[in-house]
Amino acid sequence: MVRITTRQALGRLRTLRRRRESYIGPWLPEPLLTAPDVAEDVELADSVSMEMLLVLETLAPTERAVFVLREVFDLGYEEIAQAVGKSPAAVRQIAHRARAHVAARRPRGVASPAEIRGVLEAFWRAVEMGDVQALLDLLAPDVVFLGDGGGVVRATLEPVVGAGRVARLLGRIAAAVSFQPAQVNGHPALIIRLNGGIDTVMAVRIDDGLVTGPYAVRNPEKLSRVERETIVSR
Repeated sequence: MVRITTRQALGRLRTLRRRRESYIGPWLPEPLLTAPDVAEDVELADSVSMEMLLVLETLAPTERAVFVLREVFDLGYEEIAQAVGKSPAAVRQIAHRARAHVAARRPRGVASPAEIRGVLEAFWRAVEMGDVQALLDLLAPDVVFLGDGGGVVRATLEPVVGAGRVARLLGRIAAAVSFQPAQVNGHPALIIRLNGGIDTVMAVRIDDGLVTGPYAVRNPEKLSRVERETIVSR
């Protein structure tokens, strides 16, 4: 069953990667509305976070399969080798390379949940108020904003880089919209509504106490699973 599921997943990943080559603008994972208790399981919340899903997208399909089977499901190298059609020795090398790749891209600096909540609450408040100066105080100098409209709705077609540019962009969001805090992919996020409907889901990445990655999903095809909670468990 592991072998069949893995090979189907690999085929799906390769198909999606080809489609993504023609995707309009930045691509972001589909946000999932999750229950508050998901955040209490730090390892589970980390495995489904927007940041981790973005990191996994930078792995080749086989690297991603090996990483998930080893790090999430704790399968042995021999079993993984059968699933991906490689030798156990090759799988060990792939796993080592994938772990190093993921570790290098994890958030920098370990912050307590209280510190993270403080930064997020200040960030959401600044976005709601359109307070550019407050945003500048919270954004890292090398912050990168990603907006995913998929060519369906208006969104940034390229990453927006730098605190000044990102602060000015976020400062314009507040007009004519309402904001709803939520748990998305196991972490705090903001649902932005326009005329009562979901317009955008915004998640953020925090490194060393500063926001380094606001991620705004606007593609309507990706927002269908934010209306109701998705059950996430081990």
